[in-house]
Amino acid sequence: MKERLIFFGKLALFWLLFFTVSRILFFIYLHTQTSSLTGKEILMPMVLGLRMDAAMAGYWMLLPGLIFIFSAFISVRWIYILQGIVTSILLLISTLLIVADVELYKHWGFRINATPLMYLESEAASSVNLSTLVLLITIFVFLLIAFLFLYWKKLAPQLLGFQKLPAKWSPVWLVITATLIIPIRSSFSVAPLNTGVVYFHKTKAFPNHAGINPVWNFLKDVTRKDNLQYNTNFHQPANLDDQFASLINTEGATKKFISVEKPNVLLIILEGFTSKIIAPLGGLENITPELNELIKEGILFENFYSSGDRTDKGIVSILSGYPAQPRSSIIKFPNKTQRLPYLPKVLEKSGYHTSFVYGGDIGFANMESYVTQAGFSHITEIDDFESELDDSKWGVADHYVFERLQNECDTVSNPFFKVMLSLSSHEPFKVPMETVIKGNDEGSMFLNACFYTDKSLGEFIRKAKQKPWWKNTLVIITADHGHRFPNPNELKEKERFKIPMLWLGGALNQSGIRINTFAGHTDIANTLLNQVGISRSPDFSFSKNILADTVNSFAMYVFSNGYGYVSPTNENIFDFDLNNYLKREGNENELPLGKAYMQKLFDDYNKK
Repeated sequence: MKERLIFFGKLALFWLLFFTVSRILFFIYLHTQTSSLTGKEILMPMVLGLRMDAAMAGYWMLLPGLIFIFSAFISVRWIYILQGIVTSILLLISTLLIVADVELYKHWGFRINATPLMYLESEAASSVNLSTLVLLITIFVFLLIAFLFLYWKKLAPQLLGFQKLPAKWSPVWLVITATLIIPIRSSFSVAPLNTGVVYFHKTKAFPNHAGINPVWNFLKDVTRKDNLQYNTNFHQPANLDDQFASLINTEGATKKFISVEKPNVLLIILEGFTSKIIAPLGGLENITPELNELIKEGILFENFYSSGDRTDKGIVSILSGYPAQPRSSIIKFPNKTQRLPYLPKVLEKSGYHTSFVYGGDIGFANMESYVTQAGFSHITEIDDFESELDDSKWGVADHYVFERLQNECDTVSNPFFKVMLSLSSHEPFKVPMETVIKGNDEGSMFLNACFYTDKSLGEFIRKAKQKPWWKNTLVIITADHGHRFPNPNELKEKERFKIPMLWLGGALNQSGIRINTFAGHTDIANTLLNQVGISRSPDFSFSKNILADTVNSFAMYVFSNGYGYVSPTNENIFDFDLNNYLKREGNENELPLGKAYMQKLFDDYNKK
C-alpha cells in the first residue's frame, strides 16, 4: 500500500513538472512578448499557474487511481502495462495541445480552446509555413520523448516491485482517488476552478494568459454545452434599453453620397487588411500604393473597426450587422444563424441580384451554411475555377478572383449586390508575384502579400472604370478583420481591430471626403440601406446609420475574453475573466454604454 502511495505522489509531481516545463516553453517560444515583461511578471504566472496545473494533474491521475482500485484483481505486470499505456496516451494528448497552443497564441492571442476544432479541414494546416512546422514537430518530439523517457525509466520500473494488493485495500484506493476532486475543483466553495485564478495583472493580458494551463483550458471548452449561454446579469440597470438605444439611435436626414437610384453595390472584403499598412490611416508607407491613391477619389471612413478578430466573425458582422461574440462564433450554430437578418435578402427584395465570390473552400469554418442562409442568388467558390488556378495553399490567388469578379459584373443584370472575399493575404502569405517586400520573416511576408492584394485590387478598379456598369456602381472596400502585423499588438488593443472602409465608384456624387465618425462592421448594413433608398431596418438592431445628421460616434470590438469600446472621448477595454477594466481613459460616463451593448448582445444571442 505504501509503495503505491509513494508512486501516486511521484506521478503527481511528474505531471506538475511537465506542465511547468510547458509554461517555460510558452515563455521561450513567445520570446517577443516575454521580453517586455519584468521578472515578477514572469514569476507570477509560474506560481499562480500551479493551481491550474494541479487541477489538470488531478484529472490525468483519475485513470491511474482507477487502475489501483482494481489492482487487487489483476497481476502486477498488467498494472505496469496499463499504467504505462494510460500515461503515454495522456502525454501524447497533452504534448500535442501544448505545442499547438504556442503557435496558435502567436496568431490569435488566446490560449487554445475549442475554436481550432472549427478549422480542422486540411486547409487549416496551410497557415503554418514549412520552417515553423519543422520547429513545432521538433519541439513536440523532444518534449514527448523527454517525458516518456522520464516515466518509463524512473517511474514505471517501480510498479514491477509491487506486491499484490489485498482486496480489502480497494475501497481505500477508491477514497484516495475520490480525493482528487480537491485539486480538480481547486476550491471548497460552490464555484469550481476557472481561468480567473491566474489573472493578476490589471493591464497586460499576456502574463495573465501565461498562467493558464492550455490542456485544462481546451478540455474545459470542448466539454461545455454546444450552445454557449452568456451571462444574463453582466449589466442589468433599470435603464438598460435606454442606454443601448442612446448608442444606436440616429436622427435627422442622411447625407446622400449616391447620385443614382438603386446603384449596383460591390462589397470587397480584404483578408486581414489592417489600417497599420495604409499610409492615409497612419500606417506604413508604400505597402498599399493603389489603395492610397484610390482614397483620394473616394470617401474614407477614418475611424472604422472590425467587430471581431477572424473572418467568420467579420462576415457575419458585415452581412448581418451582428456583433462578434467572445469565446465563440455564432456561425458555428446554423440554428442560430437562421434567425439573423441578412443584407442580401433585404436587397434582393428590392430587386437586386445577389452573389458571393470567393476563391477558397466555401465550406471552411461553416461559411457555406451561413452564405447559403444569407440568400445569395449565386455563390462562386474554388470549385468554380479552373483547377490549374488553385495554386496557393488557401485556394485561388486574388488576381484570378478579381478577374472572375469582373467577368461576373460584366454579365449580371442590374442592379447587383456582389460580395467578394479575398484570401491571398492570409498565412502563409505565399503570393504569385516577384517579392517586393524583402524578408523571410512572417511580418515581411505579410506585408508582401498585402502589396500583392493591393496591386490586384488596383488593376481590377482600373479595368472596372472602363466598364458600362461602373457609372452606376458603389464600391465598398473594407477588411474582414485587422492583423497582428506589422508591429504586433496584444489582441485586446484597438490597433488590432482598426481597418479601412473606403467608398468608390461612379455612383458617388462627391470625392476626396473623409468621415471621422467612429463606426464598425455592424454599421455597414443600415448605412448602406439608407444610401440606396431603403429605410433603416429594425432587424439590424446593432447597426447605426453612420451618415445620419445625428449619430453617436463609437465603435465596439470583441476579442476572445473581452471587448473594447472606442469613441472620440473615451476608450475602455473590459476583460471578462478578470471581470474588470484593463483600460479606461476619458469620459467615465461612457463606461456603462459598452456594458449595455454587450448585455444586449448576450441577451439576443441567448434567445436565438
